[in-house]
Amino acid sequence: MESAYQNKNPGILIQVIRPNFPQTLPASLPYRTGGKQISIDECCKDGRVRGIDNQDCTAIPLISESTTCRIVQEQCCAAVLEDNICTSGINMAKEQGVCDTQFTGSTCETKTAKMCCDCCLLGRAAREHGLTCDHSLSLGYQCGLVSRACCDDGAPDVETSNSLVSDKDNETLTEKENPLPNNMCSSGLAKCAQECVGNSTCACFKGYKLKPDGKNCEDINECLLGASNCRGGEHCINTVGSFRCQREVSCGTGYELTDSNNCKDIDECESGTHNCSPDFECQNTQGSFRCLPKNQCGDGYIQDAMGSCIDINECLAQTEPCRPGQLCMNTMGSFTCQRNSINCGRGYHLNDGGNRCVDIDECKGPDGACAGHGCINLVGSFRCECKAGFIFNSISRVCEDINECRHYPGRLCAHKCENVLGSYKCSCTQGFKLASDGRNCDDLNECESSPCSQECANVYGSYQCYCRRGYQLSDIDGINCEDIDECALPTGGHICSYRCNNTPGSFYCTCPASGYTLAPNGRSCQDVDECVTGTHTCSVTESCFNVQGGFRCLSFECPTNYRQAGEIRARVERSDTIRCVKSCQPNDIGCVLDPVHSISHTVISLPTFREFTKPEEIVFLRTMSPAHSSPQLSSDIVFDILEGNVQNSFDIVKRQEHGMIVGVVRQVKPLIGSLNMVLKLAMNYVTSGVVSHRNIVNVHIFVSEFWF
Repeated sequence: MESAYQNKNPGILIQVIRPNFPQTLPASLPYRTGGKQISIDECCKDGRVRGIDNQDCTAIPLISESTTCRIVQEQCCAAVLEDNICTSGINMAKEQGVCDTQFTGSTCETKTAKMCCDCCLLGRAAREHGLTCDHSLSLGYQCGLVSRACCDDGAPDVETSNSLVSDKDNETLTEKENPLPNNMCSSGLAKCAQECVGNSTCACFKGYKLKPDGKNCEDINECLLGASNCRGGEHCINTVGSFRCQREVSCGTGYELTDSNNCKDIDECESGTHNCSPDFECQNTQGSFRCLPKNQCGDGYIQDAMGSCIDINECLAQTEPCRPGQLCMNTMGSFTCQRNSINCGRGYHLNDGGNRCVDIDECKGPDGACAGHGCINLVGSFRCECKAGFIFNSISRVCEDINECRHYPGRLCAHKCENVLGSYKCSCTQGFKLASDGRNCDDLNECESSPCSQECANVYGSYQCYCRRGYQLSDIDGINCEDIDECALPTGGHICSYRCNNTPGSFYCTCPASGYTLAPNGRSCQDVDECVTGTHTCSVTESCFNVQGGFRCLSFECPTNYRQAGEIRARVERSDTIRCVKSCQPNDIGCVLDPVHSISHTVISLPTFREFTKPEEIVFLRTMSPAHSSPQLSSDIVFDILEGNVQNSFDIVKRQEHGMIVGVVRQVKPLIGSLNMVLKLAMNYVTSGVVSHRNIVNVHIFVSEFWF
């Protein structure tokens, strides 16, 4: 693949030309990263350097947050790698003449190297058979470029056979005959891409060659053709119209790479990168530098690392600065020699005559040398007989305390060991007490001192407080017990049906003042059936109907042409029901034709639902009609709500139970009590699309204010 980087006006425009990937970007377009502006030129240069180092182009470090800069980095890096891969394939074709050798690298790299090798062989074969290098085979852009390059390599180049040299700019121009009329150059009709020579001949600058169309020019890849003059250790990089050589190995510390690809010494003294202190002068050397002191010290002094002059101790620096029998005394910048006097060593002192050294008895005196310990005098010295718990230090010559805890860790005390002068003592951690042997520790029963507000349990080395039922241990001190407010717990609302009352260590439940009584479990509220217990206030003409939390006294009379069927049943399954059936007078045609056959009254009590998540079935309207009637009869039953459906809180669905049709009245919305209503329902018996007769059911609904 060929990559060309053209910069006709430096700093204004860069054009990256790649097959099927045209893109024009301003070269100086700034991309700010960390306060620094980076141009597209720098992005591409960084990518090509990393490509030369054979880095992974998809994972190179970004020098800018710009997406455009990242793309240019990757593409310029990939261009260098692809050129190197293609070059390896061309070299194999030139050196071995075959492309059967297994290529190394990834699958993509292997295919690229194999393609360049094969295409180069095609170009060499065309040259050997005397064919033109600009053949018309549809080999693709890159394959055609490699094929022409290998075909032109070593063969007479028709395009460059007539080279012209311009004295003005020393550029070699390549010309090719063009079948254009004379004087096309002066008239501007030649339309040459670079130069027009003579009357009608197009030519190219040095580093370019004429394309087969005789007008346009294309770059010569000197690196692919092996026409570069790069030395060993240098890598050839193709540029538009030329090439450049770049070192593969860095220059090393203290050197920098010049534009001529040579290593030049860095003058650290001039650049200010040395670390010489102010009292030293920097002197540059090849690849490094050295620091020379500015000041010169006088006799008897020497310069230190900081450049300061310090005194030389001649008495130590010289072997024998003074004559025998003399004592050397150092002075600033010099020394003096004094006559040597008698100097007795340690443990001796001059006798009374001052001419001889005698032993000192260190054990004599009120204090003594051993400070209360036994003392034994020796010639020129002494020795102490130390008491138990002490040891004699032969260097400081005193009895020092033995730290038994450090010398015998974990072997003297069960828990903690504390050193004392001449001995040690043991102690125990919290929760234990020292045993009678003074070394081991016994568990301390803290519960004997009643530290807890309620109950205490002794454990090894500690104790644990706990509380009776209805109390919990304080989170603050872990000792006192606090009452648990069961009514305030997250589940407190469900402990009691009606109301929860907290007491110290417990709680109790209560029910509404009337209509309910507390269940044996002490939590639930049960409805009191006043109709059964006889505590109602209904008259003899009224019927008592029990509801949640109370009762209702109701009196029902059948309308004209209706009579009551049977006696009032006190309780029938879920409701109390009174039924009136039609009873027409003789010759009463209007009564006979009226489709209503019966009118029923039923009573039902409902709670206020605390949680309403699905419809509640409250009334069942049972019929004697089979669910699967004969098709010839064409009969059906239609259920309907005629009146009293407040806020559409109820509906009727038809269902089959035991082979019969049943109408189920459902509560589909929550109702907040207390609330009374009458729901008027109709059971329509339809035959052949006509209502043959109808039964009316009046459901008296009493909604309690409580949920239980």
